[in-house]
Order: sequence, then C-alpha cells, then structure tokens
Amino acid sequence: MGIISLDPAVQVILIPVIIFALSFHEFSHGWMAHRYGDPTAKNAGRLTLNPMAHLDIFGSIALYLMGFGWAKPVPVDPRYLTNPKRDMMWIALAGPVSNLIVALISGILLSVLLRLGLIGSQSPLIMVLIMSLQINLVLAIFNFIPIPPLDGSRILEGLIPYKYHNELVKFEYYGPRILMGLIVLSMFTRFNIFAVIISPIMTIFLKLFTFGIY
Repeated sequence: MGIISLDPAVQVILIPVIIFALSFHEFSHGWMAHRYGDPTAKNAGRLTLNPMAHLDIFGSIALYLMGFGWAKPVPVDPRYLTNPKRDMMWIALAGPVSNLIVALISGILLSVLLRLGLIGSQSPLIMVLIMSLQINLVLAIFNFIPIPPLDGSRILEGLIPYKYHNELVKFEYYGPRILMGLIVLSMFTRFNIFAVIISPIMTIFLKLFTFGIY
C-alpha cells in the first residue's frame, strides 16, 4: 500500500504534504487538550504547526516508504481534565478527524477542478491534492486502529465501560509491543497487515471524498 513513487515530481510534493499532515494531526491533539483545560501541550511548545515540534523521523520515513506512519505524541496530563475518560477520547479523536477534514477538503477541490476542467490533470496542484487526499486518509485510518499507543485505543477506552478498565490497562502494556511487531513484520516481509486493514477502507473514502471521480 506504499505511497512512494519513482516520479521525482511526486517525491518532491510528497515530503511537504507528509510534514503538514503529521504536524496538523498533532497540533489538533494539543488544541483539543488546551480547549479542555490542559496546558501541557502549550507549555511544551506543541501547540504549533511548526513541524520541528512534532515530527518523528522513523514515523515520517515509515509513512513515506510503507504508507503508514506517525509523529511524536502530544503530551496530555489527565489531571487537568474535568472528565478524563470522556475528554481523553475527544482529544484522541481530534487527530484523525483533523486528517479526515483535510482529506475531504482536498477531495472536494480535486473533484471540482477536474470536473469543471479548470486545470490540467497533470498539473502540480492536482498532484498536491491527490497526495494530500491519500496521505491524510492513511493517517486517519491508521490512527483509528485500536492498538496502543494509537489514537484508536484512547477512543475505545472512552467508549468502553469502567468495569473493563483493568483489561484495558493490560492491553496498554502489551499494545506498543504488538504494534511494533506488526510494523517490523510489514517492513521485512511481503505481508503488510496495515495494507490489509487500510486499503479497503481507503478505497471507500477516496470515492466518497471525490464524489466518485477517484
């Protein structure tokens, strides 16, 4: 499911698109946490779109080469939150939802420009919109996977009743190891479990967000 292309023009466009998508994702976490009363991200200098505050080298390379990736997690202190269980769910949700919004905007612009013939299909702007659509969808779907420390695990925690808290704590301990194992498996074998999960969902959203032209 890799997004990398041998076309030099695509590679030049891909890097800033990845940087913005990752930075906006983490900024959105920090913005939502600040909205719920937690200043931790702001105090740590993470309430910014400056990519130097957010990028994780390994996660960025993974997104470039394999089609899934991540940035440095924004710090959140639940002690500042009025309702930690509920608020943490919304803070986690803010990241992938921000990528869905960018993907939707990219898809709408792409559809309008191509349908009205306002610009050539090989123009740099069209390439930017296609890359933005793809990258942001990948980030959103990948982060919805409910394996710690991905956002999906925090969203799931906010939805599951308190009586299952102990089981979730155990899963949080093993989750990062499971995730890293799946990443290594995807990197060094031909079986990319993330492609199996992400690709069919992505196909649906590509059609929805571009009104069927993709």
